[in-house]
Amino acid sequence: MSATAAPAVSDRSDFRTVTVGGAQVGLITGVAVIAFLLVSRRVPGLAAQALESLVVLVAGIVAAFLPARLTAARTSDGIAGAAALGFVGTVTFMAIDIVLLRPFRAYPWTWDAIGGNSTWWYLPIWWMLGTLLAWTGAIVSAGQAARGETTLARTAGPALVGAVVLAVVARLAGLPLPIPVATGAGFTITLVGLAVVALARKR
Repeated sequence: MSATAAPAVSDRSDFRTVTVGGAQVGLITGVAVIAFLLVSRRVPGLAAQALESLVVLVAGIVAAFLPARLTAARTSDGIAGAAALGFVGTVTFMAIDIVLLRPFRAYPWTWDAIGGNSTWWYLPIWWMLGTLLAWTGAIVSAGQAARGETTLARTAGPALVGAVVLAVVARLAGLPLPIPVATGAGFTITLVGLAVVALARKR
């Protein structure tokens, strides 16, 4: 009697996957934010911006593509699960932020001043950004998987290249953006564009 190969498990969007995976993403995000803060305070000049940009890219890869890996996103169910997982990750980081970072005044006062000295202004933006990255990252991952290209290098590589290119363009254009901010914006813009392309290919 010959045994047939079991189908690969995919599109996990159950409660445990979303909550446990979201906690993992939130913890990694917290570590990345602490690393960013340490670099900003201990490394001078252009080297600091280069290292901060590297931290931003690593955190972006985790936020965008780890949820899709954990849910094995292939169809809309797994993509939705990845988006939910990304949201849980932002909520987990929010707890770390409130309990650990805020009491020790980890951020400069200008961060709060943007929202009229409120410590809560950025939370809805953070929730939306984390969910957007996980959602679009899952769309890109599902599109890559449909073509048999499931390695992280193939999935995340174009977003990384786009982030660097757009950051350089912003710099050459004289936009008054710190390099880490331009890098993060470039990563997000590129990822959204790649997701749109992936959706267009499914039609």
